[in-house]
Amino acid sequence: MAIKLEQGLQKEATASIQRYLRDNFDAEAGNLQAESLLHFFLEEVGPLIYNAAIHDAQEQMQSRVAELDIDCHEEPFGYWSKNARRR
Repeated sequence: MAIKLEQGLQKEATASIQRYLRDNFDAEAGNLQAESLLHFFLEEVGPLIYNAAIHDAQEQMQSRVAELDIDCHEEPFGYWSKNARRR
C-alpha cells in the first residue's frame, strides 16, 4: 500500500525537508529534490512506520476487547438486592 500525502501536507513536508537539510547539513535542496527525497522515504521507510502503527493499534484494541467483560459486566438478578438497600 503506497502512502500518499494530501497536496498541502506534501508541500509542508517538502519545506520541512528543505529546512532540515539547510539547518543541519548546510545543504540547499530545491523543491524537486526535497519532493524526491520525501517520496523515497514514504516508499522505503513509510511502510515500517505504518506497520508499527497498525501493530500498536491492534494491541490497544485487543487490550480493550479483553477488558470489555470487566467494563461492561452486570450481575444478573440484582433487583432484590438493590431494592433491599433502598428500604
